[in-house]
Amino acid sequence: MTNEYDCWFQDRRSFTGNETLKAGLREILRTVTAIVPGSLPGEAFEERTAILRQAAMEFLWGLKKCYNLSASLSVSGEESASISNTVYIGLRSNLNKKFSLNLPAVGAEGFVIKVTKTALIIAGEDERGCLYGVYRCLALLALGKLAAETEIAEAPAAPIRMINHWDNIDGSIERGYAGRSLFFNNDRLDYDPQRIADYARLLASVGINRISINNVNVRRAAKLLITEEYLGDVAKLAAIFRPFGIRLMLSINFSAPYGLKDLDTADPLDARVAEWWKKRADLIYRYIPDLAGFLVKADSEGEPGPFQYGRTHGDGANMLAAALKPHNGEVIWRCFVYNSAQDWRDRSVDRVRAAYDNFKPLDGSFADNVLLQVKWGPMDFQLREPVTPLFGALKKTRHLMELQITQEYTGQQIDLCYLPYIWEDIMNFDTAHSEHGKIKELFGSGDRHLLQGGLLQGLAAISNVGLDGNWTGHTLAQANLYGYGRLCWDPSLSAAAIAAEWTGLSFGSGKAADAVNEMLLKSYPALEKYSAPFGAGGMITPHSHYGPNVEGYEYDRWGDYHRITWDRIGIDRSPQGTGYVTQYAPKNAARFADLAQCPENLLLFFHRLPYDYKMKNGQTLLQNIYDTRFEGYEAVEELIKIWESIKGTLNADVYESVYARLKRQLANAREWRDVLNTYFWRKTGIGDAKGRTIYE
Repeated sequence: MTNEYDCWFQDRRSFTGNETLKAGLREILRTVTAIVPGSLPGEAFEERTAILRQAAMEFLWGLKKCYNLSASLSVSGEESASISNTVYIGLRSNLNKKFSLNLPAVGAEGFVIKVTKTALIIAGEDERGCLYGVYRCLALLALGKLAAETEIAEAPAAPIRMINHWDNIDGSIERGYAGRSLFFNNDRLDYDPQRIADYARLLASVGINRISINNVNVRRAAKLLITEEYLGDVAKLAAIFRPFGIRLMLSINFSAPYGLKDLDTADPLDARVAEWWKKRADLIYRYIPDLAGFLVKADSEGEPGPFQYGRTHGDGANMLAAALKPHNGEVIWRCFVYNSAQDWRDRSVDRVRAAYDNFKPLDGSFADNVLLQVKWGPMDFQLREPVTPLFGALKKTRHLMELQITQEYTGQQIDLCYLPYIWEDIMNFDTAHSEHGKIKELFGSGDRHLLQGGLLQGLAAISNVGLDGNWTGHTLAQANLYGYGRLCWDPSLSAAAIAAEWTGLSFGSGKAADAVNEMLLKSYPALEKYSAPFGAGGMITPHSHYGPNVEGYEYDRWGDYHRITWDRIGIDRSPQGTGYVTQYAPKNAARFADLAQCPENLLLFFHRLPYDYKMKNGQTLLQNIYDTRFEGYEAVEELIKIWESIKGTLNADVYESVYARLKRQLANAREWRDVLNTYFWRKTGIGDAKGRTIYE
């Protein structure tokens, strides 16, 4: 991407001859009128209309950069007028009044795009809706999907659509695979304002409305950013995101009262601590009046929290929520809480039970401005694990689902891995707690989430961007960031539909787009085949989390085990084992506990099986392990062939950068294939039935 108009368009030349623009819209697009409530023609925009003004400017810039069309901008109030040959951008209520239209209500942050023979109307339910409508309109134009006599009405399914950054104030990024931080360097906020505006545009173009800028895992920054030494600079950053409809959140550290040497405790039931946070919140909001709130990791992986005082997570979260309540701020409390000092000898502890065991008993005890942030799976963003049973089980507490866009366990933006492939499975998972229990059906939309507090309020995901020139290191990893935003907006979208959109926007139409689309959809199955088999986790290199190490986590404190012996593999999580399956609704508990019903891609997550267990294809479990390692390597070879077939159709730098990463992926796939197959051959003494090379 360039810094001119960073909104998914890789090669804008692809769109200058778009047939849509030849079909009656070209003249309409030469004039843009913003309908501003209470303004007179030509009157300057007020601060409260900053997002609407940005929407109009985005449309102008989009036309110029993507189609080389110049358009003029005018500002109009609510006086009556007839629809003329122009684009109108404004609030739905005002446009209906101005032109006697009957555009339908769509809900908060939604929009209506209406194309007549003489006008293009982008009507937002609110100012953010106008902005999102502009971006969607530009995308539809680029994809050739906007024509005369069209009306499109959309609204986001998820009220909260959030990006979590794990950026450190020294400029590094935990699990960052695309260069250094956009925001920080050398213990200061240090950034290029234009680059931040480009990033804000990138996120807003797919509907992201919140961002936390600092790492939840590092105490130092979490303390410093809430001090006056830093808040002025944080406020300047917030001002860049604000016209794009994006509100900042700050990751805070629970121990800040004593970490900043003001108190000798952080006990949430100590009145001094509550008062400290109240005054700190008052200070922060003086600098950033629209701060969305705090993101908190407490009692997790060594981070301090209420447990050290004998208090509950409800005690801790509610104390912070009370401090934020006068400012309309919210606490997002991460549920990644488990025993991270586990003794591998202790078979009574099963890490995957932890989130449910810790938070289900507290359901209903949290303040109404607290949201629980729950990882999509019970382990830790593994390539394949089940959806955590907390979803559907939380009936009285607002909560978010946490995904990971950065590819920590899925190839680290070296290996191509299209994440919407697994996200589609997650969204279609039926919690079996109600008639409409699929994850994609649990999201609150519009006012619905205010009436039923137990609804899933949205999504949060760990960012995959950095200062790398193309944002994500691997050019094709941009599809994951785009896909996350689209999924937040509409969780019913398929991985294939999202891939088709992104490749169309990024590579136009033709051979290149078709090839990249095919590669994306084949990439996740390839990675799954050459890495950890059938839901078994913990076979990855410790700490770096790239490349194979079958017993890397087998005897450590993190509780990520598979307990391989000479005759069997896997963890028994049935009612007779750790009992984890009993945390699910009865229908799912029975399905996962039953070998005949359990999905084979989760077989070793839920069951401990002998290597001669016969799978559905008639082959033994061990032979399937051997076969899939070879198939995964061959699948990467196929990805390379597809990419080679479009050489000469792309920018040379883009082609070579992706090609280099595919070659590295092939080496990684070979390592996974040979290490795992050799390991199991040595462990069992049973060779590959097909006689392929396995190293002694």
